[in-house]
Amino acid sequence: MKILILITAFNVGKFIAQVIKRIPQSIYNYDIEILIIDDCSSDDTLKKIIEIKKNYKNINIKILSNKINLGYGGNQKIGYYYAIKNNFDFVVLLHGDGQYAPEKLEDILEPLFKDKDAVQGSRMIKKFQALKGNMPIYKFVGNIFLTKIQNFLTGMNLSEYHSGYRAYSVKSLKKIPFNLNSQYYHFDTQILIQLNLAGCQIEEVPIPTFYGKEISYLNSFKYGFEILKTTIISFLNRYRILYDRKYDSINNAPIKTYKSKMSFESSHLNVFNEIKNDSKVLDIGCDNAYISIELKNKKNCYVVGINKNDNNNAKKLDDFKICDLNNQKIPYEINKFDYLIMSDVIEHLLEPELFMNNLYKSIKKIDTVLIITTPNVANIFIRIMLLFGRFNYGKSGILDKTHTRLFTLHSIKKLLQESNFHIMKDQGIPIPFPLIIKNKFISNLLIKINKLFINISKKLFSFQFMLVCKINPSLDYLLNYAEIDNKKNNE
Repeated sequence: MKILILITAFNVGKFIAQVIKRIPQSIYNYDIEILIIDDCSSDDTLKKIIEIKKNYKNINIKILSNKINLGYGGNQKIGYYYAIKNNFDFVVLLHGDGQYAPEKLEDILEPLFKDKDAVQGSRMIKKFQALKGNMPIYKFVGNIFLTKIQNFLTGMNLSEYHSGYRAYSVKSLKKIPFNLNSQYYHFDTQILIQLNLAGCQIEEVPIPTFYGKEISYLNSFKYGFEILKTTIISFLNRYRILYDRKYDSINNAPIKTYKSKMSFESSHLNVFNEIKNDSKVLDIGCDNAYISIELKNKKNCYVVGINKNDNNNAKKLDDFKICDLNNQKIPYEINKFDYLIMSDVIEHLLEPELFMNNLYKSIKKIDTVLIITTPNVANIFIRIMLLFGRFNYGKSGILDKTHTRLFTLHSIKKLLQESNFHIMKDQGIPIPFPLIIKNKFISNLLIKINKLFINISKKLFSFQFMLVCKINPSLDYLLNYAEIDNKKNNE
């Protein structure tokens, strides 16, 4: 195995020689290279590193010196990119100020030899050992507080996120866009979250705590704020409420289909509940046909579906045809159906006004029910994003990259009314918390809270809207009806 020991160095002229000296000799039994990166230090750090290279000619030491200060995170980016470019198997991060014990290098590396993707050195596995190592009490308490919040939001179960003693397999670093991370100290948290989202295995190893004469450039309050901010953003990213590309693993394929939401209060379940037993249903843009399959199996409905792409799940319906709604006519006789479903479809259409006008003209049965669901672009989270100048499209959710049109409750109702549909019901749909939070009690509680807020303001707190419509009688229909009625009166 080819191993890189990455030593980040900024104003560590007093400590760097001792750090190299403390590296155990047994580590050199492996194929080791030591990369020391001076981050534009203002003291004699670079001079000391050059002296070290001269004094340790038997060790493979490489020196890099940044011409501008890249910060704690930026320095790591250079090192990890170097590891990838030079085909290393593993890279272990060591601080040039001696805060983390070089004597523990083999312990840190050991899980990587057992096919783990990343190793986190933790001072908090035995928490009170950290206090014995002179960790300040405010940092001790802050560490515990932040870690609990982070575990809740990320779904991980680490004893600590805030140690800078790390090791990574280089193949795992290739899976994540670490180049998009901060230059500041919360880079360490961001890379752990990225690895977790990419499905990588992270193992913790106990390390000793040491607070000595090293100089700390960390502003604890700023650091804590940035940690909370970045963890919350990653959490909302998982909900597809916000989108941040750094939390989108490079190797993740684009989402092509949506997940079922039939097991909780959702657009899927609400549509299902609107449809009567033994009905004839056309599912327009059925995708995986989650609603329609349930209608067929549990309500004995006759269901056919159309979708832009082929879908094996949809083939379980009574009939299924491929149809691009932007370019083709619906390949079924509309008037054979009692219900038309357009679940999260209208926002994908290039010309929804034209489509809805044509759909109206094709419906002759005035009791045909149209059920439409669409995301709410005026949701409070989107409004907050706009307030701070952010508006990011993502893989799915309200700002899905495949959406061509975005609707508020007012705009979707206006579109339907101008297409001559009568809206019988409009309902706010809560955020699909169970898709992200696996704890059933917490996710159901959040849905109930969201529903309470929807009752206060449907326009502000709905994640989606469901609208149930029938057509208004056409002028032709009204004229003919009036003529027939007039004939009866004359008789």
